[in-house]
Amino acid sequence: MNPISNVWRLIRTGATFERTGALDVAMRELGAPKGLRIAAKIVMWPVQWLGEQGDPSQPPVVRAITALGPSYIKFGQILSTRPDVTGDDLSQQLKVLQDRLPAFDLATARAEVERELGAPIDMLFSEFSPPVAAASIAQVHRARVADTGLEVAVKIRRPGIARAFARDINAFYFAARTIELLSPRSRRLKPTEVIAHFHEVVQQELDFRLEASAGAEFAANCAKDDRFRVPAVIWSLSAQTVMTTEWIEGINLSEVIALRAQGIDMQEMAARIVQVFLGHALRDGFFHADMHQGNLKVGPEGDLIAFDFGIMGRIDAYTRRIYAEILFGFLRKDYLRVAQVHFEAGYVSPDHDMEAFAQALRSVAEPIFGQDASHISMARLLAHLFDVTERFGMETRTELILLQRTMVVVEGVARSLDPNMNMWQVSRPVVEKYIRDNIGPKALVRDLAVTARVLSRFGPLLPRMAEEALIRTNNPQWRDRDHTESRRDGMVYMVAGVVLGALAVIVGVWIGQGL
Repeated sequence: MNPISNVWRLIRTGATFERTGALDVAMRELGAPKGLRIAAKIVMWPVQWLGEQGDPSQPPVVRAITALGPSYIKFGQILSTRPDVTGDDLSQQLKVLQDRLPAFDLATARAEVERELGAPIDMLFSEFSPPVAAASIAQVHRARVADTGLEVAVKIRRPGIARAFARDINAFYFAARTIELLSPRSRRLKPTEVIAHFHEVVQQELDFRLEASAGAEFAANCAKDDRFRVPAVIWSLSAQTVMTTEWIEGINLSEVIALRAQGIDMQEMAARIVQVFLGHALRDGFFHADMHQGNLKVGPEGDLIAFDFGIMGRIDAYTRRIYAEILFGFLRKDYLRVAQVHFEAGYVSPDHDMEAFAQALRSVAEPIFGQDASHISMARLLAHLFDVTERFGMETRTELILLQRTMVVVEGVARSLDPNMNMWQVSRPVVEKYIRDNIGPKALVRDLAVTARVLSRFGPLLPRMAEEALIRTNNPQWRDRDHTESRRDGMVYMVAGVVLGALAVIVGVWIGQGL
């Protein structure tokens, strides 16, 4: 898509918001300054006729977002979990974006199943209902497998959705590059990389084979989790645009009155949602990254049930430890340790003053800790932390974007059940357990053992590499070779040292345990 098309798309976005009456509502609810609201109105009013009209029966913001398409709907889903940002009224309006969007017709759905699975639908399913839920990417039908009688949920991708996402993504890339060009200060935030990350996530969400694989992996990780369930994938009835899973009854988390009628302890459930998310992120490094109310239900026995695995997050073991240490440091109000972790991880350049950074972190956290529990917000902490890191030149960590965004969404979902939930008290047991299990002498021994096992796989190569390094070192003809080979020789010695050191520590621990 060329720049003119991208500019046109962005203009139509603003025009759609103005034409539907959503611009005034959105800017007012989000607390935009009066001058900015007036300026936006002046710019967009003459071109409002270029925007989409949308469905007049819907509230203005919902009308604009649904008219603009799936990428904007995704953003609206996130905002629907943040009544502290949007206000209660707008948050309630946006909840329809989670799973109550207009569905496409049953005939189209049946045809797509037959085309993708390569068989008449009546041969595959003895029952096939009209859509029971419809979201931005797909809609879900309740069905019964013809061969086994198993009751299942059949998820079918919306027609033309891939093309619509591609159009929006191109416009977002254009906007990000324009921002980087016009505002050099914004480059540390890596807006283009952020859009690239979003693009990758969307591509995965559009291919249901990847979602099925993610769901199966997530189910395996959570198999022993108490009171948490993930529906099993039916692989023989799944493909690129169709995914079939077992059907699990439950009450949607947005139906607060129904949950109370079932006798659900709302405070306990709110805490469980937060702890489940943190547990998966820290324990497995693989977490559900789209945990809004539309993707969570409570079963008849009080189990928390997760659906829709199109957006999953991964963080490596080292990043998990960094993240846990930062959270733990804030929980203990050990701001110097939080600062040290940022410096050790390379998040903040070493030419900055660590104690000054710690002081800045204290200014972020202390006002939040001093507030009533209902105002202790992870989202607010991240917003303040963002301001501080800008002062210290910290670049956006793209590997943490999905984790931080999901934490904000999870907090919003939990607070919809228990507005007075103390995010820090709820998080503390999970973070402390992770710290106990993964930071300390036992964790060090485990890490060294894993390192030794990895290096042992290269054992047959090490003698030859060491011999070549020694020959080069002792041979005058090789001493003045370029620095690349010198660095390689140094790496050989380092590897050998790590192997010997790891083995020595492990043997020492074994001997100590034997004594």
